[in-house]
Amino acid sequence: MTVDSATVQRRVVPARLVQDYGVYAAVAVLLLFNAAFTDNFMQLDNLRTQLVQVAPVVIVALGMALVIGTEGVDLSVGSVMALAAAVIPLYLGFGFWPAVLMALLAGAAAGLLNGSLVAFVGLQPIVATLALLVAGRGLALVVAGGQLKQIHNAELLGLGDDDVAGVPYLVLIAAVLAIIVGFVVHRTTYGRQLVAIGGNRSAAQLAGLPVKRVLIITYVVSGVLAALAGVLATARLTASDPSAIGNLFELSAITAVVVGGTPLSGGRVRVLGTVAGALLMQLLRATMIKHNLSDSTAQMTQAVIIIVAVYLARERRTR
Repeated sequence: MTVDSATVQRRVVPARLVQDYGVYAAVAVLLLFNAAFTDNFMQLDNLRTQLVQVAPVVIVALGMALVIGTEGVDLSVGSVMALAAAVIPLYLGFGFWPAVLMALLAGAAAGLLNGSLVAFVGLQPIVATLALLVAGRGLALVVAGGQLKQIHNAELLGLGDDDVAGVPYLVLIAAVLAIIVGFVVHRTTYGRQLVAIGGNRSAAQLAGLPVKRVLIITYVVSGVLAALAGVLATARLTASDPSAIGNLFELSAITAVVVGGTPLSGGRVRVLGTVAGALLMQLLRATMIKHNLSDSTAQMTQAVIIIVAVYLARERRTR
């Protein structure tokens, strides 16, 4: 029995629509639900709090989206956040900007190591970045002397508390980075090369694309963005705590990317979808907390959403 092309098309279109626009619809439905059934959820202060909480996840997820777009994954982002948090206090005596620069350089070094292991050594991304997932947090604890350190630098603390016209710095930074990453992916040669490599690395090599260079740049960008998120998390916490900062952020970032419509098989990067995916997970958790549901229930719900998102992406790719 054969299936005509019209039947196949009818099957593909719903899955494609859900994958492309389902995350936006889910965010809208969740907001409508909370507006109707959750007291004070739609108040400006609460929405501001939700945006502040999700901002570091968005920043990490943007880098993760680029890596996944190359058919890779970066499991080290949480540890890189912790490493950046550990580095910050060491250089605050020299001023705010030198301390932030050194933290970002630590993230770039971590990304360079990951990218080199993937591009030159030929390790699978999950193996290469898993090594730094374990070693990175250990190194961060060594750098910090195993101690939490309070932050007293006014400029750094301002990143966590201050705002512009009522919009927190954390939210502004995440929004600007999302715009920049979106522009890079859709309007630059590097972005087109990244997508081509993720779609078919062998064909990209045969076409003469600089595969190794693109991979290294991508992992370095992921490392820098993770380090920046670590700096912002430190500012918001008002302390450098490498044992806690960045915990499970790699999972949150991967979830945001996958739910946002970027397939784990690479070849596509959905920047706006990634932002919406992070926001959806944040709103879902906040909604469940407001309705006195356990954190385990929220985690199981998130797991179901991830499975559905991955399944839809797989179905679309195989048809």
